[in-house]
Amino acid sequence: MRQEYGRSLIEILGVLAIGAIMTGASIAMYRQIRATQIRTIANAEIEQIIKNAKILTGAHGTYEGLSVDYLVKSGAIKNAAAPLGGDDWSVTPSFDGSYFSINLTNLSSGECEYFEIKQPTWANSVLINGVEVDGTSHCFSTKTNLISFIVK
Repeated sequence: MRQEYGRSLIEILGVLAIGAIMTGASIAMYRQIRATQIRTIANAEIEQIIKNAKILTGAHGTYEGLSVDYLVKSGAIKNAAAPLGGDDWSVTPSFDGSYFSINLTNLSSGECEYFEIKQPTWANSVLINGVEVDGTSHCFSTKTNLISFIVK
């Protein structure tokens, strides 16, 4: 009787299928980790923008005149690129200059939900699509979300 060596086609296909499943799962995990890291970095960048804005306007005692352009020209931020979302973002002082808001536009639902769930400690309040965060979701499923961080 002769012994056979090697594997059958079914065994090879099984190994390949397991490898494909593991690869697919690792790619999905990588995307999720990457998205979380981008949001964490954006959170830190916004916090740094707030600190720099407070330092720049501390001598005046008011936030009047504060804008993205002012922060870029003063060297508080490197460029006018948004930390997260679309490039149409803004820094807007209140009418009386007692507080300001950082407004991020074109956020995905995942980015919106991140700031809705993990409300930053450096913001006095957070508005999502014009509504203050109150425990219910105000995020849109499309990439049209607007978040405003109010800082006093």
